[in-house]
Amino acid sequence: MQKTIVSRAVLAPEGKLLSNLHPVLNRVYASRGVQSAAELDLGLHSLLPVELMDGGGQAAQLIFHAMQEGQRILVIGDFDCDGATSTALCLLALRAMGAEQVDYLVPNRFECGYGLTPEIIELAAQKAPDLIITVDNGVSSVDGVAAANALGIKVIVTDHHLPGPVLPEVAAMVNPNLPGSGFPAKSTAGVGVIFYVLLALRALLQEQGWFETRAKPNMGDYLDLLALGTVADVVPLEHNNRILVHQGLVRIRSGRCRPGITALLEAAGRNQQRVQAADLGFAVAPRLNAAGRLDDMSIGIECLLAEDLSVARTLAARLDQLNHERRRIEDSMRQQAEAFLEQLLLKEADLPHGLCLYDDSWHQGVIGILASRIKDRYHRPVIAFAPGEDGEIKGSARSIPGVHIRDVLDEIAAASPGLLSRFGGHAMAAGLTLEAHRLDEFRNLLNRVVCKLLGGKGFEAVIESDGEIMPQDMNLDLAHLVAQGGPWGQGFPEPVFHGEFEVIQQRQLQDKHWKLVVQPRGGSRLVDAIGFNLVMVCPPPLPKKLLMAYQLDINEFRGNSNLQLRIAHMEAA
Repeated sequence: MQKTIVSRAVLAPEGKLLSNLHPVLNRVYASRGVQSAAELDLGLHSLLPVELMDGGGQAAQLIFHAMQEGQRILVIGDFDCDGATSTALCLLALRAMGAEQVDYLVPNRFECGYGLTPEIIELAAQKAPDLIITVDNGVSSVDGVAAANALGIKVIVTDHHLPGPVLPEVAAMVNPNLPGSGFPAKSTAGVGVIFYVLLALRALLQEQGWFETRAKPNMGDYLDLLALGTVADVVPLEHNNRILVHQGLVRIRSGRCRPGITALLEAAGRNQQRVQAADLGFAVAPRLNAAGRLDDMSIGIECLLAEDLSVARTLAARLDQLNHERRRIEDSMRQQAEAFLEQLLLKEADLPHGLCLYDDSWHQGVIGILASRIKDRYHRPVIAFAPGEDGEIKGSARSIPGVHIRDVLDEIAAASPGLLSRFGGHAMAAGLTLEAHRLDEFRNLLNRVVCKLLGGKGFEAVIESDGEIMPQDMNLDLAHLVAQGGPWGQGFPEPVFHGEFEVIQQRQLQDKHWKLVVQPRGGSRLVDAIGFNLVMVCPPPLPKKLLMAYQLDINEFRGNSNLQLRIAHMEAA
């Protein structure tokens, strides 16, 4: 798909942040809406106070009572990275605070489905818990909570997903996205929500004199898990989330992190001392997620809980193996999907506004990644389906800015009551279930609703640029400043710049990547550049002059650091 480079809109006045800030960084922050130097303060003292998290105090009271009475507490998580880090954090912190009977359960996506379902309650009942704490799920689990209540099990839901029209009847509900919630950081991930509940619990235990005979845990010890879960769930990096991610990265770089995170970074071949948010998102998280996609997320949770590095390495090796298998399955599915779409393109002038893909050989655990890959290529909302049970199919949706996919599903459900058996999610991602024979009905409604939402306009893939960099500023020092200026991620994207370059040298790596030496227009020095997976997009030979959108990168080789441009897009100048 053709892409257009556009300059980012400046959302805050430039030059009013820090007098000693590099002009390029000043411009970058201004385009991300940063209004003051306070928003760049990533110290723990700048975190939102625990009192603002509605429901946190009530949840803390219930957990305190269970701890006093020696009751059995069962943590029920989700089968993704946010769920795994949330589960590990909850177990580790509760045990450190003195809870004696704490266990966990994570649903198998192929047997129990997502969330606190009646099926997972049936499994949970075998452990005879007095209190269930959900992490990263539960806000829509009306039937599951009812099943727990019928067995006399109290339920605390901690979640961050958008609620449905009916809330479950729980003992306590903590979710910053509930209507009327006063917690400002609506993008807090599931791991962040349970962290705030645990902060409230520790404060309550302190008031009650609980730590007079016990050591009081340092909640900073869990910031590595918070950073990993927050980045992995691709939630917008509001100021509060940036603090949590930054502080977690500081701990990981200094080696003060869970052995499991160290082992996963080793398995991915990443340098722990230089780890960035992107390493968590693209190296660590996929390995943890592979367990939930193909096997059982308990492997990932046990890796995070491991206290011994050799044990963690064994589990990380298994997760790495699963990730290789996941990639093999994904590649096969993507080739099938793209072959289908290429045929469609030959028959139709335009693709549908919403792409709806299904094959009865596809794997439930990989359709989310498949939808994401196809969405990136064709720049439109994509829903990929795989076979479920009893004549149903399960879908995973990924969307683009401007199309709130959960709202789209809401509208489809209203237009055709009963079409969707289940659905839920966020603006950019959602899950759903429907009967297989109604797929064409769903496909037509999806296209109609997305088309209406866009007002009949088509899609245009846009690369937002932070402008051009003067040749004299294109150096290693600025690359270091940009790397340190994050953490970058969803809603606070890593800076992308653009400019014209003369191609001095060009060669292909593995027949799919470009390795270039370029010279910026108006400059004299030569710069290395790499374009991953761009050979198919820009086949050889390249033109003499290119317009490139790129990110500043630091290439470490044999102890030396060099500036390298990481090309996001290139075309003839």
